Amino acid sequence: MAEQPDGQALDEVVTFTSDLIRIDTTNRGGGDCRERPAAEYAAARLAEAGIEPTLLERTKGRTNVVARVEGTDPSAGALLLHGHLDVVPAAAADWTVHPFSGEIRDGVVWGRGAVDMKNMDAMILAVLRAWARQGVRPRRDIVIAFTADEEASAEDGSGFLADEHAALFEGCTEGVSESGAFTFHDGAGRQIYPLSAGERGTAWLKLTARGRAGHGSKVNKDNAVTRLAAAITRIGEHEWPLRLTPTVRAALTELAELYGIEPDLTDVDRLLDKLGPTAGLVESTLRNSANPTMLDAGYKINVIPGEAVAHVDGRYLPGGEDEFRDTLDRLTGPDVDWEFHHHEVALQAPVDSATFARMRAAVEEFAPEGHVVPYCMSGGTDAKQFSRLGITGYGFTPLKLPEGYDYGAMFHGVDERVPVEALHFGVRVLDRFLRTA
Repeated sequence: MAEQPDGQALDEVVTFTSDLIRIDTTNRGGGDCRERPAAEYAAARLAEAGIEPTLLERTKGRTNVVARVEGTDPSAGALLLHGHLDVVPAAAADWTVHPFSGEIRDGVVWGRGAVDMKNMDAMILAVLRAWARQGVRPRRDIVIAFTADEEASAEDGSGFLADEHAALFEGCTEGVSESGAFTFHDGAGRQIYPLSAGERGTAWLKLTARGRAGHGSKVNKDNAVTRLAAAITRIGEHEWPLRLTPTVRAALTELAELYGIEPDLTDVDRLLDKLGPTAGLVESTLRNSANPTMLDAGYKINVIPGEAVAHVDGRYLPGGEDEFRDTLDRLTGPDVDWEFHHHEVALQAPVDSATFARMRAAVEEFAPEGHVVPYCMSGGTDAKQFSRLGITGYGFTPLKLPEGYDYGAMFHGVDERVPVEALHFGVRVLDRFLRTA
């Protein structure tokens, strides 16, 4: 067996995860965040390993870190390894421990970012520092990017890097980041490790209805609130048609084989019923979606406002944007206008690539009882912005998780936490993959 990360790397991944959690990088949107202290922490850990970091800002305090580890084969395309430094808000009163304590209790690291995604940032640092101690060089160049602003628009993070500093990513053909290679327990003894090879597109929408302002006691057939309510009801109740992308088709085929089920993709609902809880890995990526999330109208109970606004979280499949636009035009109707509040592309990555095969092999080496399958993410990551540079993105943050640990609930949830053993597994698997990548 090839050399593994040393004990120091296993200790450091826990320390780094805890330390990064304690640096509050809450992103409240609208520019309300400051990632610089976390960026400086990561940059210092790289510099200690002889890796020269570059710190970059579009906006003061919104700091990104980029570095490159040279490989042994200059002809090989470089690999981008990226993780974001910001986190979503957390209300301390709702948590068992303080969300920015980074507390390590009973073999578990607690705090906001433990899963999304300071754990992966720590894994990257721990692996690269172990390589520096061991004199390891990868086959292909590895570009490291720790980004700001992923939890909002990414304008100060990966978008800024892709648009203004493309030269730092020269030669990168593929990228690896969050949300893949975690243990999914199906409740029947199987351990499944989904590897992300796609993302639905982001379509956050602003809907505006306009009407005739007036007294609340008067008849008003041009009521903006009524028009808006009708539109968002149509949107919320709409049943989007089934659309199977190549990644989801591959996921269903492999899952059917794992369960000994005929992979009948002409009756997907029946197939999902047979998969039981495992259907949750694919059910959110079978269709486009649009969920009303925010309303804003009026200022006094007896005044009919002239305008009413709603926001909708829309997501569309690779190849599904035209259908999404046409459907929103129809559902909003003539009395409600809609526009993109934030818009990013859908992604599709090949599941038959050498890189996907190497990720699969790395997981299987350290989790031989596991079953690796491709899947598509329902949400999005910084891979969207980096795709502007022609970089194909995969989700690969390896974690071996115990049964009963709800990985999905940890994202943006209360009591976010990650087992120490999961971090150790992640370092070993990430190390093996990067050595062979």
